Amino acid sequence: MINVGSLSYGAGSVAFFALTALLLTVWRGRLQGWVLVFATFFSALWAAGLAYQASFDTLPRELIWSLEMARDICWILFLFKILSYTRAATGQLFGLARAGVLLLCVGLLGLQIGYPLLVASGLAGLVDVTIFSVGHVLIAVAGIVLVEQIYRNTLPEQRWAIKFLCLGLFGMFAYDLYMYSEALMFRVLDQSSWFARGAINALLVPLLAVSVARDPVVSANIFVSRGVIFHTTGLVAAGLYLLAMAAVGYYISYYGGSWGPVLQLIFLFGSLLVLVIVGFSGTLRARVKVFLNKHFFQHRYDYREEWLRLISTLSSSESGTPLYERVIRVIAEIVESPGGALWMRRESGVFAATTRWGIPAFEEHDLQSNAALIDYFEKKQWIIDLDEFRREPQMYAELAIPDWIAGIPRAWLVLPLMHHDELLAFVVLVEPRAPLALNWENIDLLKTVGRQAASYLAQNDAAEALADARQFEAFNRFSAFVIHDLKTLITQLSLVVRNAARHKDNPEFMDSVVDTVRHSVDKMNNLMQQLKGAMPSADVATVDMAKLLPDVVSGKASHRPKPELTSITQGLFVRGDRDKIATVIGHVIQNAVDATRKDGFVRVGLLGRDDWAVVEVTDNGIGMDTAFVKNRLFRPFDSTKGLTGMGIGAYESRELVRALGGDIKVSSESGKGSQFRIQFPLVKVELAAETKKQEVAG
Repeated sequence: MINVGSLSYGAGSVAFFALTALLLTVWRGRLQGWVLVFATFFSALWAAGLAYQASFDTLPRELIWSLEMARDICWILFLFKILSYTRAATGQLFGLARAGVLLLCVGLLGLQIGYPLLVASGLAGLVDVTIFSVGHVLIAVAGIVLVEQIYRNTLPEQRWAIKFLCLGLFGMFAYDLYMYSEALMFRVLDQSSWFARGAINALLVPLLAVSVARDPVVSANIFVSRGVIFHTTGLVAAGLYLLAMAAVGYYISYYGGSWGPVLQLIFLFGSLLVLVIVGFSGTLRARVKVFLNKHFFQHRYDYREEWLRLISTLSSSESGTPLYERVIRVIAEIVESPGGALWMRRESGVFAATTRWGIPAFEEHDLQSNAALIDYFEKKQWIIDLDEFRREPQMYAELAIPDWIAGIPRAWLVLPLMHHDELLAFVVLVEPRAPLALNWENIDLLKTVGRQAASYLAQNDAAEALADARQFEAFNRFSAFVIHDLKTLITQLSLVVRNAARHKDNPEFMDSVVDTVRHSVDKMNNLMQQLKGAMPSADVATVDMAKLLPDVVSGKASHRPKPELTSITQGLFVRGDRDKIATVIGHVIQNAVDATRKDGFVRVGLLGRDDWAVVEVTDNGIGMDTAFVKNRLFRPFDSTKGLTGMGIGAYESRELVRALGGDIKVSSESGKGSQFRIQFPLVKVELAAETKKQEVAG
């Protein structure tokens, strides 16, 4: 028959069996781990035996008391084992105390096993009331003293790990002391105290489990998969929700009259729809993860899973996602951020906006290598919390963050990606889906992942540089073939010249000469088309852009659509080689013409903007998407013209402009056209005039 005693001790048995099973799954072979397993196991057997006895009252009395003593002996041994790791475990006093307590326990166990002999001798009543009560009181006192010594002799900074263990065992022995002291005083065990004991022990089990998870000395590093906890929590919550909704649906059906079944179906369908919507909510999932990690785990992250996810994301290219985007994603997912943007260091030292992920477009800017933010990252290697920077700027002494970074919608963290203690890139993350307070664990993991991601980026850049070098090597080999072809052509033409004097009156010879010359011209034209723009020049002078631009545009007058000069600003001078500048502008105009239908337009303009002379070439041609502009437009040997192009025109043009201190900016949209802005650093008019005078005088 089930009563309050069987329920109480049954709860204690289930709790201790669960703790024993958990310990067995994570035990790592240390002796104190075995002692703890024995203590919890015998506690579970003890509680199960008392639960059975409370229901059926058929177990021998000596078996019940033997289980009681076996449980106490195991816990006393465990406490002595833990105490041996503290400062108190020295000298003969510790050894004598241990021997005395264990001798008391073993002697009391012997009395309980030999209880039938005591009954036969007529001394059972005296032993039952007096000896047993005194013995258990002494054991309880010994347990309390051991717990106190363990806590007292543990270093203050380590007490957090054993705090709950001491509380749990102190509660267990303190309750035994109270119960047996009362029995010694009144010579009878109080039934209520005896029955409540099982449930009280069950309440102490969670304290033991928490302390075991914290304390490495106990050797039970409890591991429960975060995925299991998260999905289990979701399933339990969904089950409770469905049960509640089913109950409400039943109520509607029962009291809804003729409309009841209809309303029940509508309500149940709506409930399922709400459950599906909530289940797919990224914000809700993020909040649940934060709650579970904060309240149920010693560490916020499962580092094994984080590392596997990091390596899998960065090393896998099967999805076709660019590495830059994968780097942003793998960092953002650590703190549940929905997106971010990456700035990468280029060969010139400028940090250029490379890509963004999960956030809308914003006004992108480059950052010079001598900017305050870059210098701060190089020296401190800190992660910048923009909210904290706004609240407490003194924490980031003398740091100036560009307004355009702080102006990115919902910008939250600025994370440096260090490679060999040098800043290779930095990432701006937006605010997470669920509020997240940064601590040392977040920051250390972000820094570590940042360094790993930087190594992947550096390796990627090295691979691309090697590929480009191989392409240039192939280009040089191709040049050798070109020279060989030119030498062949020169040989053929030289032979024609030598024979012309003797055979100039021979019609057949003249026909052959014409064919040879035509073939040579065609061959050289073909070579020149492929090598166009590759001839070096070194004539540096002051160039009047207002005079140069009309000449370049007029040189393209035979093309369709015909380029038109829409605006020109006088007095803009730049320093460089005139032919190179003309080649660059001509190449951009030619590309615009090639990309535009004959009935379209190509407009060219010159204007001054701050300290720049800007040539704008605008067309309404086929245009380019953002990915092409960022990843392919200026990549050498990447051509969209098939075999007719070598893919070095745009690259060479930009490099020529950058060598003069300028740059080429592109804005384009597929199907709507493109605008190229070629900007050159201005030379002051007075300096340009003085340069011209010196050139004339020279």
